[in-house]
This record gives sequence, C-alpha cells and structure tokens, in this order.
Amino acid sequence: MKALPTLEELFPHFAKLTPEQQAAVCDAAEERHFPKGSKPHRGESDCSGVFLVRRGRLRAFILSETGREVTLYRLYPWDMCLFSAYCVMNSIRFDIHVEAEADTDVFVVPADVFDRLQKASLPLSHYVNKLMAERFSDVVWVMEQILFKSLDSRLAAALQEHRELAGSDVLDVTHDVLARDLGTAREVVTRTLKYRAAEGMVSLSRGKITVLDGEKLGKLAERPEK
Repeated sequence: MKALPTLEELFPHFAKLTPEQQAAVCDAAEERHFPKGSKPHRGESDCSGVFLVRRGRLRAFILSETGREVTLYRLYPWDMCLFSAYCVMNSIRFDIHVEAEADTDVFVVPADVFDRLQKASLPLSHYVNKLMAERFSDVVWVMEQILFKSLDSRLAAALQEHRELAGSDVLDVTHDVLARDLGTAREVVTRTLKYRAAEGMVSLSRGKITVLDGEKLGKLAERPEK
C-alpha cells in the first residue's frame, strides 16, 4: 500500500515557515481517522482545528432549520479545511458542517496554533486568504446554480460529478445523497431520475444509478436556464 503523505508534504507553505514554526506544527498536529458517514465537524458549536486531508474525501455542507442539506464543496487528499477551525474565523457568520464521504485520514492542527502561525507567517497568511477566496467562489457557484439553473440541469451536473468521483458509469449513489447535494427533497430527485430513465439517459436499480448516455447528460448539465 502506498504510504500516506507526511505533514511536510501536505502543508502548502510548510517550507516557508521558520524552523520553530515548523516544529510547533509537528508537535501540535494530531493524526485522526474519520470513518465513512461520520461528521467530524458540526458547525459553529464545534472548533475542531484545521483539517489537512491525507486520504479519503470530506463533504462540506450547510444545514437548514428543517434539516435539509446543501453540498457546498468536497475536499480531497492534500486539501485543507479551514472552516473546521470556526472559532478563529471571525468573519464567518454561517454554519458549515463536514461529513466523511469515505474513510478519511487527516492531520488536525489545533485552531489556536494555526491562528498564531497565520498571524506570524506572511506566506501562510497569503495562502489562507487565497483559499478563503476559492471557497467563497465555490459557495457563490452553488448559490448561482440553485437560483438560476433548473433542477434538471443541476441533477445532471451532480450525476456527472459522481461519475468523475467513481471513475465509472455505474454509480453507488442513492437518491438521498443526490437530494443532499442539491438541497431538495428525495421525492423530487426520484421523480426527475425516472424522467431521465424514460429518455434512456440512465437506468435505476436499488442503491445504484447507471449512466447510459453520458453525452446527453452532459448537454443537459450545461443547458442554460431559459
């Protein structure tokens, strides 16, 4: 089995920190394992620390008062999750939750240690600002999809994303998972998928969706709202 990347390999600007700062990170970082389906971060009340993903996949989402979820973005190996250190992100005014979509290994850098480092290190501060801008762009893109694109197009795009994640046309994805990605009800997803199945784009079976016509699905995902 391929060795997991080390903290030095994962940390974006580790080499630009002073030896003392590097030592502080290594001393403070804790290796954690999150099983698939667990929720390592649960919004504002949770300040777990900064996650540096070594292996697996995390999903960041928001949760409505009625329990409906909307997926904002996903984190992969070598990604950094800043919002898990909510208590040092004073400008953030909404709760972001994190779920492990696969068995995931991370380094956790305590929030107070990371806060001191980014205040003391200009390269790290610049990287954090760049990463926050990218995440904000991700969130704005999701909001644009919800506001300006039809559910048909959004569902097609979600299926395309899961095809890329799986590397296959056979998707081990449930209607519930797609509903959480899109921020809609499972019944709506099921009804829409049945329409696409009748058109020959997909076939449906228990716990699986098979893409039959990726070209048509791609065109539907890119279709602008009228």
